[in-house]
Amino acid sequence: MLRGMAITLSLEGKTAIVTGGGRGIGKAITARLAEAGANVVIASRKLENLETTAAELADLGPRIVPVQCHVGEAEQIEALVSRTESEVGPVDIVVNNSATNLGQGSSLDATGAMLDKMMNVNVKAAMNLVHRVVPSMRERGGGSIINISSISGFQPQPGGLLYSFTKAGLNMLTRTWAREFGRWNVRVNGIAPGLIKTDFSRYFWDDEARRDKLVGDQPLQRLGQPSDIGFAAAYLASEEAAFMTGQTLVIDGGVLA
Repeated sequence: MLRGMAITLSLEGKTAIVTGGGRGIGKAITARLAEAGANVVIASRKLENLETTAAELADLGPRIVPVQCHVGEAEQIEALVSRTESEVGPVDIVVNNSATNLGQGSSLDATGAMLDKMMNVNVKAAMNLVHRVVPSMRERGGGSIINISSISGFQPQPGGLLYSFTKAGLNMLTRTWAREFGRWNVRVNGIAPGLIKTDFSRYFWDDEARRDKLVGDQPLQRLGQPSDIGFAAAYLASEEAAFMTGQTLVIDGGVLA
C-alpha cells in the first residue's frame, strides 16, 4: 500500500435495495452493506424470512427494512421502489439477487412455461428494477447496480439449461448497462458465485458424494460461504470500486481457472 493511503469502505448515508435479501447470499450482502453504514431495504416473496433477517441484523446500526415483493411482478417492483424512496430515501445501490431454478434435467424436458418463469425472476425483474431506479440515480449524479449471476452464465450447468441461459443473459445486461449508464456515473457490475452453501444450492452440496466430487475438482477445496459474496458486493457498492464498471467478478474457488 502507498504511504498515506487508507482503505475506508463506507456506505454511510446510502440507501440500498437487495432483492432476495432474507436468506443465503442476499442476507450476507445485507449484513455487509449495513455494516458499512447503508440503510438496506430487503425484498422477497416471504415476509417472515425478511423480518427474521431484519431482527437478526438490527444491531448493525442502520435501518434494515423488510418489504414483501414478488420481483416477477412489475407492479410490485414499482411499489417496492416507491416505498423505499418515501420511507428510507433515494436509491443509491441496487443488488439484483433474487433467482429461481426450474427444469433441472434434460434440456429436452424444459418447457416454455418454465422459461417464462425463469425469465421473469432471473432477468425481467432486474430490468424492471433498473429501469425504475436509474433515472433518479442519473439526476443525483450516480449509483451502483450489482447483479448476482453465476458461473453457470459462463459455462453450462449440467442439467441446468434454463438457469445457465438466464444467467448468461444477466451477464450481458451488466455489460450493456455499464456502457450506457457510465456517462451518468452509474456503475453496473456483477458477481458470479460458484458453489455456495445456501438452501438454493442444497441439491449440489447436501449429497456427500456429489459435494465431494464438485469440491474436489476446485483449486480451493471447500464450499463457498455467503459471506464470501457479501464482502465483494460491499466493495462493488462503495467508492473503493469507483473506476470499475461492466465487470462480473467470478468467486468460485477457482473452478473456471
